[in-house]
Amino acid sequence: MIFSSQLVFDPLLSHFFCKRSATVRRVPYGHRRLDSSVVCCSGAWLNGPVAPQHGMKKHGRWLSIACGIATLLGSTTNATELKSETAAAFDRYIQATETRTEHDLGAGRFLVVDSLPETTREQVYAELKRGQFYTVPLRSEENGKPIPVPGGLIHHWVGVAFIPAATLSQTLAVLQDYENHKTIYKPDVRDSKLLARDGNDFQVFLQFYRKSLVTVVVNVNLDIQYTLLGATRAASKSYSTRIAEVADPGKLDEHELPVGNDHGYVWRLYSYWGVEEKDGGVYIQVQSIGLSRTIPWTIAWLVNPLVRSIPRSVLSRLLDSTRRAIEGRAKHRTVFHRNPCEPFFEGSGDLPTSMACAPVRRTASHSAARAHPPITSVGQ
Repeated sequence: MIFSSQLVFDPLLSHFFCKRSATVRRVPYGHRRLDSSVVCCSGAWLNGPVAPQHGMKKHGRWLSIACGIATLLGSTTNATELKSETAAAFDRYIQATETRTEHDLGAGRFLVVDSLPETTREQVYAELKRGQFYTVPLRSEENGKPIPVPGGLIHHWVGVAFIPAATLSQTLAVLQDYENHKTIYKPDVRDSKLLARDGNDFQVFLQFYRKSLVTVVVNVNLDIQYTLLGATRAASKSYSTRIAEVADPGKLDEHELPVGNDHGYVWRLYSYWGVEEKDGGVYIQVQSIGLSRTIPWTIAWLVNPLVRSIPRSVLSRLLDSTRRAIEGRAKHRTVFHRNPCEPFFEGSGDLPTSMACAPVRRTASHSAARAHPPITSVGQ
């Protein structure tokens, strides 16, 4: 399971853009009432109360500032094209991240917490055991230097949680239960389907749903590969192969926008899960890397605090939902509609492998996952 932390700035800011008219209800003097209404300026609107007449001067100044911000934000509602150089820079970033992860693993640092100084590491582990989450932004470098991403913005976060009394097999059962991710992770995941499985490789369809001040729905196809690292550790890599923004979600004319030519909420979505059974439970870690459009410098001061705070809350909700599902599975000893012939891992020693079954393949109404199409500029 992976959830996007990239649905950040456009959904929260595009509420400025709507063509609606303002209305003011007039009542007898002494009984003035502040009604919720909509104020328009340069095609922008803001929800809020209409000030009484004696406060119109102050209210007018506030509206002028708001309209100025809305004018600066106007360009962010238009369709944005994913450029080939942006996609190439993201690929370089992923390569640098995976190289660093392999180095850490070789040095015995499986969880991001293991890379912390000893005093800090002990403190974080203690907080995790008390039920808290550890979430931090990350930044990968290439040869010690930042990787420029022209026309794009990379969102890279990692979160860790501890689940007491849980086991590796219980955790993997939840993570691999893709048919039920729409239940486990609702409302963030509105639909989920296992398209195909071949051993430890999965092809999955997820529809992400995000409602803030506007509604954003994104269809994502993923290729996911699991690897068992000894008797107590497992890891997975999840790569988006197709991402399409859904226009007019929930309406009769609901449809997908052209891939790579949309609002740019999320163009790429990769995730890396790590599961380690120790200390009388299981540590789960999810590293999320996404690519979105850039934030115009004119509004960066307004948006950057949201970019820093919202991914943390999204990641915490993802970890909490996963923990609740694993605890529920351990409590009720149930399996969510699993085929008994499907092992959590093929060829693993300590996990269920006694059944000799052929690889399971499933199909769904959605098209099978496929690689991201080549990026070309409009007009080429």
